[in-house]
Amino acid sequence: MHLNILAFSVPLFVSIMLLEYYVAGKQQKKLYHFDEVIANLNVGIAERLCDLFTTGIFFYFFTWIYNHFRMFDIVENWVSYILLFLFTDFIWYWYHRLGHEVNILWSTHVVHHQSEDFNYTVSVRITVFQAVFRCLFWSFLPLIGFHPATISIMLLLHGAYPFFTHTQVIGKLGWLEYLLVTPSHHRVHHSSNPEYMDKNYGDILIVWDKLFGTFAPEINEPRYGLNKPLKSHSFLWQHFHFILEIAVALKRAKGGWREYLRILLGKPDNIDPRIRLYLEKKLLHNNNSAPMSATLYKYIKGQTLATLSILFFTLLLAHYINGVHIAILSIFILVSVINTGAMLEQKKWIFELDFARLGLLGLFLYSYFPFSWMAIFNLSLLIITVLRYKTLSQHYYNYFFS
Repeated sequence: MHLNILAFSVPLFVSIMLLEYYVAGKQQKKLYHFDEVIANLNVGIAERLCDLFTTGIFFYFFTWIYNHFRMFDIVENWVSYILLFLFTDFIWYWYHRLGHEVNILWSTHVVHHQSEDFNYTVSVRITVFQAVFRCLFWSFLPLIGFHPATISIMLLLHGAYPFFTHTQVIGKLGWLEYLLVTPSHHRVHHSSNPEYMDKNYGDILIVWDKLFGTFAPEINEPRYGLNKPLKSHSFLWQHFHFILEIAVALKRAKGGWREYLRILLGKPDNIDPRIRLYLEKKLLHNNNSAPMSATLYKYIKGQTLATLSILFFTLLLAHYINGVHIAILSIFILVSVINTGAMLEQKKWIFELDFARLGLLGLFLYSYFPFSWMAIFNLSLLIITVLRYKTLSQHYYNYFFS
């Protein structure tokens, strides 16, 4: 069988999150908050799904550079593997640092820092846009002559380590603090405390931060999240708010191309903070100040578990699913994470998203089992919903928002 073993990262990481939740309870630490957990998982689900399409593209991009532009033919041995690891970690440091110092890069990386919690669910807050920028930075590796297959394995191993640094249940690790990026170091990096700002960019080795003057030890209790909290769990707003801030800043710019470059390549501090307030007032109308009903809470939890399960089996069995069905499942998953984010905000258009999900599910079932009772039932339900749309939507809102 041609199973995608990387799919098992989904249940593995979820199991580690549950273990951390258990340990935090034993330590009497409240590290998990429902809204934050769901919002974090939504971002992670979308990124894992996008990996299904982008991983192969990145590999072929590296292969194209290697075949046409490589500067050297690097022989593979233990020395070259060590050099590849050092190059990979060094490039990561600069990618990560510039991701905080350059607006166009921060617009994708900001999603990773929005959560006011700090636990293993935060580690999956990676966007596909961020993955694209990483790919561009790492294209230096095939350019100097490292083989794409070896690079891919190294990036896979290298990318797994940071997951374990996003936790508060592990304290300082003795002499390892001098060499590796530990949970203590990364807590500093995610902090919005003034003394911790723009510190500890390393991924595996902390030596780059010490070498380039960006290291800070954990002394005071960190406060997590952005300097100005986002106050929204909307999947769409989390991904695009800073991109919109840049767009508004560009539209208001009157200094020509120099000001455009300053906005795009300057630091986030160069963006007028009043733009965020303007956009929030214009676009962000959430109702999350109202208490969430127990019914809605259970529905969000159940939908998230269902979406994780569908993601797992889509990744695992991708070899056996044709392109049309993968497209339907992918759209279904994306609509689902947008929907749960909107539910956290108690938006009034979640019925439309659930209606879209119902249609996608019916299309998927009918394309696979055109005459099965499941497909017929789902399509019948869809038709009834269309015919009684207004009445059903009213019952829907009363059920979840009563």
